[in-house]
Amino acid sequence: MSYTALYRKWRPDEFEEVKGQEHIVTTLKNQIKHDRIGHAYIFRGTRGTGKTTVARIFAKAVNCEHPLEDGSPCNECPSCRAISSGRSMDVREIDAASNNGIDNIREIRDDVAYPPTEGKYKVYIIDEAHQIQGAAFNALLKTLEEPPAYVIFILATTDSHKIPITILSRCQKYDFRRISLETIYGRLSELLSREGIEAEEKAVRYIAKTADGSMRDALSLLDQCISFYLGQTLTYDNVLEVLGVVDIDVFNRLTLKVASGKTMEALEIIDEVVWHGSELGQFVADYTWYMRNLLLIKVSDGVNDQLDLSAENLESMKEAATHIEMNTLMRNIRIFSELSNNMRYAAQKRVALEMAVIKLTTPEMETDEQSLIERVRKLEDKISEGLAMVSEEQLAMLASGAMSDQGQQSKEDEEEPLINRQEVLQRELTPAQYEDLGNIADVIKNVQRDSKLYDIMGKGTASMLRFASVNVGPDQQSLVLSFDRSTQGDMAYRHYTDGKTLELLKDIVGQQTGKEVDIICRQKDDLKETDLHSINLSKINMIVREEE
Repeated sequence: MSYTALYRKWRPDEFEEVKGQEHIVTTLKNQIKHDRIGHAYIFRGTRGTGKTTVARIFAKAVNCEHPLEDGSPCNECPSCRAISSGRSMDVREIDAASNNGIDNIREIRDDVAYPPTEGKYKVYIIDEAHQIQGAAFNALLKTLEEPPAYVIFILATTDSHKIPITILSRCQKYDFRRISLETIYGRLSELLSREGIEAEEKAVRYIAKTADGSMRDALSLLDQCISFYLGQTLTYDNVLEVLGVVDIDVFNRLTLKVASGKTMEALEIIDEVVWHGSELGQFVADYTWYMRNLLLIKVSDGVNDQLDLSAENLESMKEAATHIEMNTLMRNIRIFSELSNNMRYAAQKRVALEMAVIKLTTPEMETDEQSLIERVRKLEDKISEGLAMVSEEQLAMLASGAMSDQGQQSKEDEEEPLINRQEVLQRELTPAQYEDLGNIADVIKNVQRDSKLYDIMGKGTASMLRFASVNVGPDQQSLVLSFDRSTQGDMAYRHYTDGKTLELLKDIVGQQTGKEVDIICRQKDDLKETDLHSINLSKINMIVREEE
């Protein structure tokens, strides 16, 4: 006798064997017991969740000659045996993927006119019903609306939104949920016991997790792993090798390299994954899920029960989570989620993956807000690390050098015939303008110091103002933020010229001063401090005293 795949061999024959869909099974059994059977049903849900299986059991139950008290079929009468073997003339299974034309539907419509030959009902199970063509749906509509009393239609679909609303409204709709990991694990363990095959709990759990809520996928994966190691105990390492998946240690190492910005070392880990033979699309999906778990660990220490991890793996992930910030994780998840959507269409999957890893390690490649915040965070980390590494002797040398530079700068300032900025401003501006512009300049500087204003602007955005000076505008009524030409200054200039950030700053100034002001962003090469219009308000103490 030829071998039968596990998912076919152990397909449920009665309602009690259906796992994970108790809400549907209970409803259908009650309908059968109380003779409240509908004429049209839609079973919708992801693949491998039991839609067709439940439809077949329901077809047997409504035609069973000796149904059980709970409404399940007996599986012993001639009608049940005929339906189980596929010989019954009263139950027709139609694959709409290949029989979706109007002629196929007309054939069903003509066949409906004849009563059942053996049982009480004629049941039409239409699989992949969303693939029926538009004209064919119209041909089915009238029959579906007013079928003979002995006809039941069951439409199974993974994409119910593609079915016309006129069809949906005439059917009872049942949503098949993804099956939980524990339910799949329990079913696999039960079947392994029946098959007389030994397997590690960790291995079975990993297969159940990889199935992603599909019982059929879980049985197919289990069948594949058993076949490769036939006659041996199925271990966790065996499963990883057969399925081509990556151990969590690889994810931990990759996360640490990404967090520290070590691009080449991160790419070397990707090279290991490629040569290991892992399917890159699955690797991307698994790493995205790994980062999701890291995020949950950082959010709360009490999520252990929500993560299907061994104690050893959980501890290693907690250690990895301490080396990466939450904002960084959210940015990395976004990048890999986009990559996951694009991987199926990528001609060079390895190149696409490596590009994404480079993005993770070099946030300066992107200009979105999360990337800018990540770049600022890295700069702050480097500054703090640098200060921590300076010895007392080096600090004394730096201090003496700074004093020398300050003295040299003072000498240059004395030699340079600069104008008195405060005197010029007081001469050129009215007292009201002088006071208003000074107050506004103080608010802009306070954004970097006042905790309330700091929170409104956002940590990364407010800190970027330190790369700019505040100047009087050409019309002597507006202000100019003059950004320096450093890498950080260029980044800050682009961030503040995106429109939204500058408007937020204007709103804060308006709320603090009660004045509307026009703020312009430029770079320092555009302004010369020898001009009146570039006088730097940041260098002037703008305290205005009212005369008594």
